[in-house]
Amino acid sequence: MPNNERKQHAVHQDEAAFQTQRKVPNIPTQPIDTQTELPSDLNTAQETSPRDEIELIKKENLTGRQLRIARRIAQKHGLQTTSDLDAVRLLRGKGIDPFQASNNMLKTAAQNPLSGTPSNLPATVRSSEVAKAEPIDHAQRQLDVHQIQKGLVKRRRRRIAALITKLICFIVIPTFLAGYYFYRVATPMYASFTEFVIQKSDAPSAAGASSLLKGSLLATAQDSISVQGYLSSRDAMARLDQELDFKQAFQDDKVDILQRLDPDVTNEATYRAYKKRVQIGFDPTEGIIKMEVVAPSPELAYNFSKALISYAEQNVDHLTQRLRKDQMQGASTAYEKAENNFANAQDKIVQLQEQLGVLSPEGEIAAQMSLIQQIETDIQLRQLELIELIDNPRPNQTKVSVLERSIKNRKDLVKRLRLEMTTGAQGESSLAKITAELQAAQAQLVLRQELLGVSLLQLETARVEANRQTRYLSLSVPPVTPDEASYPKAFENTALAALVFAGLFLMASLTASILREQVTG
Repeated sequence: MPNNERKQHAVHQDEAAFQTQRKVPNIPTQPIDTQTELPSDLNTAQETSPRDEIELIKKENLTGRQLRIARRIAQKHGLQTTSDLDAVRLLRGKGIDPFQASNNMLKTAAQNPLSGTPSNLPATVRSSEVAKAEPIDHAQRQLDVHQIQKGLVKRRRRRIAALITKLICFIVIPTFLAGYYFYRVATPMYASFTEFVIQKSDAPSAAGASSLLKGSLLATAQDSISVQGYLSSRDAMARLDQELDFKQAFQDDKVDILQRLDPDVTNEATYRAYKKRVQIGFDPTEGIIKMEVVAPSPELAYNFSKALISYAEQNVDHLTQRLRKDQMQGASTAYEKAENNFANAQDKIVQLQEQLGVLSPEGEIAAQMSLIQQIETDIQLRQLELIELIDNPRPNQTKVSVLERSIKNRKDLVKRLRLEMTTGAQGESSLAKITAELQAAQAQLVLRQELLGVSLLQLETARVEANRQTRYLSLSVPPVTPDEASYPKAFENTALAALVFAGLFLMASLTASILREQVTG
């Protein structure tokens, strides 16, 4: 409904209300005699007017707040009301507009001189006279309606002006200041993007159920998270500041006041700036680590990215360095020990050979046995010759005695040789003992040689496993020097600031409205 129609409708309602309230036309202004009989139509109007007035007041669609104000004003005037609508009717009957606070206070003070006493207490003195309603002419009614309309328009304009002022103060001006900062004051920042993955050199042909996970993302997810945490740590920030002067880059006078670091900035403040400028994220679905480095100049952004990538490579290598070192250290120690034992076994054999003067016990035994066999064969031949000499009728005693002496000497020689083989000569070791010692040393040498071969195999296996445990970075998107500033994003930041200020203003307005409603209710 347009405003003019609303005003006309309100005027017609007010006129109907006033005409219903004042049904007696052209009543003289002089006092009326109480003995004079009123017309019958006037008595009927007085009997039915309260109900009709309440029905007319219902059609005005008054708000709950207006009805509560009318009830409080009626209580202040000491009126006995049956409802909020009846309070409006009675106040209007006394010529009081319940919706104009300034007029209400003046009229209340003028018409109720005893208003200082509480209205809910019983009055000690009651007035015997009842206030009589006075008629209002059409011109006065039109003037009152016009004043009401004018007050409504004035209040509406005042509220709209106040709303516009609040919007300008709390939304437009802060948004303008934010936009001015982002467009004119903020220092342009350059961003360098990098993406890399952590890989391991496991053999793809490895068999078994565990080999299914070696080539998957689960095999390096823990390493990727560790690298992400290290690059976001204070240690990485300290190394970057020590090598490339991270603090000094953001303490330059070319950086605006809001982004500039103080000359005496602490490490914690620097670390907060570092976390804002170095954004590192890990995508578990793809296994890619994404890094964005922001700096006041393109060269600094590129240098910071390269330095952080080198830190990540060192951290990845350090993750498996202890495992690889332990594996190689154990295998190397075992191999060195086996090699030393083998060398000691060889030295012992040489020492026995030098000490005993025997190069090979088997050869010495074979030579001794061959000599004994030759002597025994010679003894048998001489014994046959002796038998032949004895069988002669007249043997030559000289030859017989020579043969007997020769056989005896050879038997003694054989006995001595066999004794030397078992017990040895005086002050010397026997050939059997020499053979046993040399055979034991040779067996020990063979065992040490076998252990040396096993240790060598373990060393090679450990070396292969250590190589498989090696982690390294693979750059999928290497850093480049940017040629255009990426920050600040002026339009997006300004729009976001406007939304934030509007949301704060709306929340504050709703809170104030709820509190005002609770207080006035």
